[in-house]
Amino acid sequence: MKKVFIVLGLSLAVAACGGNKSGNDSSADSTSAANQTAATAESSAAQDTAASHDGTDKAGGTPAAPGAQLIAKSDCSTCHKEQQKIVGPAFAEVADKYKDKGDAIVDTLANKIIKGGSGNWGTTPMVGHPSISMDDARTIVKYILSVKKQ
Repeated sequence: MKKVFIVLGLSLAVAACGGNKSGNDSSADSTSAANQTAATAESSAAQDTAASHDGTDKAGGTPAAPGAQLIAKSDCSTCHKEQQKIVGPAFAEVADKYKDKGDAIVDTLANKIIKGGSGNWGTTPMVGHPSISMDDARTIVKYILSVKKQ
């Protein structure tokens, strides 16, 4: 009976991984799937921003605010949307949480963007973005803090 479970388990593992299909490059398949997932996430984030018109030029759907432009150029939309939690909190949730902190919170949150962090919004850590300058991080934070819940 043990042999049946072992064979069944191995068969399931091979089937779940796609097996070794001759003539196919499985790394190309996984890369293609990852690229499609990233494109979908970017598209969803762009639709969220354009649909809500928060920080956008309503005529063209392009970000009008400098912070929104910086967000559009970075990987923020992979984990965050303006009104909906994905991996990290929605920008509107962040703005609501820190609404009474004033300008004092801007540098703290800018440092979180640059250095990363965890614990404030659950156990999933936010990856640091050391290539973003402190000035750009401040601009992003000021934009995020301006997003209102709908």
